Amino acid sequence: MDLLKKILPWVRMPSQNMPWWIKISTEVPKCIYFFGPFDSLAEAKLSQSGYLEDLKGENAIGIKVEIQQCEPKELTIIEEEEFK
Repeated sequence: MDLLKKILPWVRMPSQNMPWWIKISTEVPKCIYFFGPFDSLAEAKLSQSGYLEDLKGENAIGIKVEIQQCEPKELTIIEEEEFK
């Protein structure tokens, strides 16, 4: 990992101190949501069902969940489709 940091100094590798976030993407609406921060992977896993239920209640389609260590710049990203 030290070699990687020397070669790619701008790449931020997850550390044990970085918080955990639940990243949920949906196809309809075309959005990415970040929920957190959580102190541990276990805490994030225990919390994800509530967020999933909320999105299902809002009729979101194509829901995908990832749990990752990161520092999101935005908590909600709305991906607008281009009209031709």
